[in-house]
This record gives sequence, structure tokens and C-alpha cells, in this order.
Amino acid sequence: MTTEPSTESSSTPAYQAPPPDGLASRIFLGPDGLRVGWSLLLYAAFWFMIEYAGEIFFVLIGGFKGNLRSAQSVALEELLSFASAYGAALAMARLERRPAAAYGLPLRQAFGKSFWQGILLGLVEVSLLVGLIAAFGGYSFGMLLLHGSGLLGWGALWALAFVLVGLSEEFLFRGYAQYALARGIGFWPAAVCLSLVFGASHLRNPGEGIVGAANVAVTGLVFAFALGRTGNLWLAVGWHASFDFGETFLFSVPDSGFVFDHHLSNAVLRGGTWLTGGTVGPEGSIFSFVTLAISALLIHYLFPAQKESLRQP
Repeated sequence: MTTEPSTESSSTPAYQAPPPDGLASRIFLGPDGLRVGWSLLLYAAFWFMIEYAGEIFFVLIGGFKGNLRSAQSVALEELLSFASAYGAALAMARLERRPAAAYGLPLRQAFGKSFWQGILLGLVEVSLLVGLIAAFGGYSFGMLLLHGSGLLGWGALWALAFVLVGLSEEFLFRGYAQYALARGIGFWPAAVCLSLVFGASHLRNPGEGIVGAANVAVTGLVFAFALGRTGNLWLAVGWHASFDFGETFLFSVPDSGFVFDHHLSNAVLRGGTWLTGGTVGPEGSIFSFVTLAISALLIHYLFPAQKESLRQP
């Protein structure tokens, strides 16, 4: 159905902010506030200051020297990383006079329906991935290494650690940075740039490889797709957390090149790298790209596109 445009709307030009006066204002400000480049530089500066202060507290004051492969160490590291990224975003929200919820983690939806949908979908994806590897003879579960209270305790601790991983990595790569960069170059160009950085950052992990890093980059694009469809990061946070929990604890396989302590079984990966991912783990398997394609289709059908994106700046 179409309607006639009103005389008023057709004759009255849309409002545009007046151009900033003065050389300094023109350098730092645009029609919608602080220019994108300066926003990202300030955000990075806030992030590094908070991160540095937190590291001093944990290492020098708290005397923390953890085992980098333990659940406790992962939880503390990711808590600091998330606190730094989110704290910097709060500072930018105040500076730019925008609600912090615009950056992807609305508190009123925290750990709500979208988060638990993501938990379920992440478990489905990792189970399908490991199941495909097992179907070709590349995985066996082995014997249980944890029992009773140890199983429950370590399972709960790893679940908490990976929720913090999901919060940290999703907000760092698809939170404020995605919102700010999208203001300058658009949603998908920003998502591609940040996903490439996301993948490249994993190359520092021991045991990581090019295929695994490429898989991480594609995962970033799938989670950006989820962000665009749902309007926030809670689905991706839950999905990210449960996928990593499934790899590390439930199926006891390498996760992006890491083999962590206190996993559920003495599982074994055997066969070609194309099948198992080798030292990378299942994320380096050719089947990981298959499950990511299926994941994108699930997002497409379960979360239909809206007429106006909730993530538009």
C-alpha cells in the first residue's frame, strides 16, 4: 500500500546539523559529533589505561601469578579485558552523549532470552562439528577424568570463564568499535575489518594456524550477522561462550590452539589436519566452515531482518 507524501514533508528539507565553527571544531567534530577516527583513538586510550591499571592491581598488588591454562586464570584475564573494554565504552558514552546500550549490550536484556538461545545454538554447533569429525574417524571421547564434585566444580568454573570470554571478545570486536567504525564506513565494511583483526589476534595463540585464524574471522562475520539481525550482542555472547565451553570442557579438544587443564575426558583427535584441525583443534577442520555456514542460515531463518536495523548509529 502506498500513500501520498504530505505537502509539508515534500517541501521542508530534512534537518541537518550546522557545520562546526572554527578550525579545531572542524578537525575534531562532524555533523553527528566527534569524528570516527578520534572516537576510536580515545576509546583505545581509555581501554589501555584501564587495562594497565587492572594488570598492576592483579600482578603487583594482588600478587596473582596464575597458570595460563587454568580456568581461574582465563576467568580473571577475561574479566579484566571485558571490564577495560566496557569501562572505556562507558567513558565514550558520557563523552559522546549516547546511551551505552547503543554499543550492543543493553543491560535490561542481560542474560535474557537471546543469551540462552545463543547458549543452545553454540552447543548445537560444537556438537555437530565434533560429531562430523567423529563420523570420519577423527575423534574419540576417551574416559572420564572428572567425577562427582570435581566434575560439577570444574564444569561450573569453565562455564563462568567462557561467559567472560564471550563478553570480552564480543564486546571488544563487535561492541563500541563496531558501532563507531560503522558510523564512518558502514556496518558490513566495519564488520569485515574487525573480523579480520579478530582472526589475526588469534595467531598469537600457541598451536594456532592460518586455517584456524581464518575460521575465527568467518566466525566474527557470522556473529556480526547475528548482531545485525538481533540488534545486540547477547545472542553472540551466549553462542561464543557455549561453543568454547563445548570444545574445551565437554569434548576436551584444543580450542584455538590451547589445551586447557581440568577438562572432562582424555579425548583423542586423530587423522589429517583437514579433518581434525591438528594443533588448532576442531576450529581448524574443514568441517568448521560447514557448521559456520549452517549457523548463518539458522540466524537468517530464526531472526528475520527488520525494516530498520537496531544497530544504526
